[in-house]
Amino acid sequence: MDMMSIQLKVLFILAILFSVFAGNRVSAQNEYRLTLDEVVALAQSDAPDALLATTRWKYTYWSYQSFLADFKPQILLRANPSFNRTIEGITLPNGSVAFTERSFMQNQADLSLLQDFAPTGGTFFLGSGLSRLDLFATAGQPALVSYLSNPVSLGFSQPLFQYNNMKWRKKIEPIIYKEGEKQYSEQMEDVANKAATLFFDLLISQLDADAAIQDKANADTLLALSEGRYGVGKIAETDLLQVQLNAMQAETRLAEAQLNMQTNTEELRDFLGLHGEIVFDLIPPYEIPPTSVDPQQALNYALQNRSTIVGFDRRLEEAKREVARSLGERGPTVNVETQFGLTQTGSQLNQVYTNLIDQEVVRVGLTVPIADWGKSKASKAVALASLELEQKQVEQEKENFRHVVVLRSQQFDLIRRNAEVAQRYFEAAQKRYGITYQRYLIGKISITDLNLALADQEGARRGYLQSVRDFWMALYDIRGLTLYDFVKDQTLMLSPPATN
Repeated sequence: MDMMSIQLKVLFILAILFSVFAGNRVSAQNEYRLTLDEVVALAQSDAPDALLATTRWKYTYWSYQSFLADFKPQILLRANPSFNRTIEGITLPNGSVAFTERSFMQNQADLSLLQDFAPTGGTFFLGSGLSRLDLFATAGQPALVSYLSNPVSLGFSQPLFQYNNMKWRKKIEPIIYKEGEKQYSEQMEDVANKAATLFFDLLISQLDADAAIQDKANADTLLALSEGRYGVGKIAETDLLQVQLNAMQAETRLAEAQLNMQTNTEELRDFLGLHGEIVFDLIPPYEIPPTSVDPQQALNYALQNRSTIVGFDRRLEEAKREVARSLGERGPTVNVETQFGLTQTGSQLNQVYTNLIDQEVVRVGLTVPIADWGKSKASKAVALASLELEQKQVEQEKENFRHVVVLRSQQFDLIRRNAEVAQRYFEAAQKRYGITYQRYLIGKISITDLNLALADQEGARRGYLQSVRDFWMALYDIRGLTLYDFVKDQTLMLSPPATN
């Protein structure tokens, strides 16, 4: 009998060890024990929303690189070979038309360099070209070969009294790029805010489930005790029914809490980009850091870091651009093109690069609107009205932005103090319920008094958790508004990731 007992004990110990090791393997594979900071860091590194922010930044970066390339010299090589064999009508000196066979091949190659000049909107060009014309032999016409060279040709094309798109692009595109840099940091902070929201959704549902399990155990204990007391006539039937109702309500709350916990687990898992069956063991951030936010300091950081401020400048410049466009398109326009070069022709290739002669070209194009029935005037008025409206809207939005930053900063200290008060209230409610529960067990108070203490404790617990959540969400809110971490006293401006 003693040997059998020893064997059973050994088997029992082995079973416990196996379950522990197996549990550790499952935990290592599927369980994440995380703090709030760790959830935020995980989200900003691998979450789909973080990867999307990186993709947006890449679009901004390459768009700006394309803009920069537009203002660098462009080197072009053009070749235009063509062959023509046909019968064409040729007008003779006496006015009649004779149909003559023509057969020729023309080859032309040009190498040119173009450079835009943003201050005036003009374009410099430098080129070199060579053409060859082969006239094939036909009836009454021998074969001929001729060359035309332009070894060097320098020119400048300048529109006058027109809208200069290049100048405005050089003003606005750098602002857009700067705005995109700041937006990347904002989007990553939005990811942090969303991660914190889902963290507290799951954490509170987990704590609700733990509380519901405890409440269910207490309700079952009280039910068994009350049934015994009812059996000996120490409590009335109404009290027993109330205890039974409390037990059923505790079971319902437990089922609801577990369902909410499962839903919130899946939402956090999907947001973090994790797959499979995941168990989160979240560590509550009960410790409230003694952080305060100075409203003026917060406003300074917001004005310095937020893309909203850069966006105001961009919107005003875009409105001014439309005014310039309307003015440039309403009056006379002049296009002037000047060109100087050297040229020569001959039947041999070596002949076209000797004894070069000058080649000067000046072209002037003039367009004068005679009547547009007030269209240009209306276009200018619309652009000026849009500029005025945009200026007023920007000023109002800027003032609203300042007001929001200052108000949230002022509210932050109040939210922190509320969390401290809620913690003390919860501790007092817990103590009161513990005392009341023990007094009910020994029959000193009624079930009504116990229910009141339980309801007070549950309300205090929920209020405390909500106050902790409100503090951290207020902190992440002010972080997003200012892009500054007041707890760690450091900027949240991020260097955008490198692009290849």
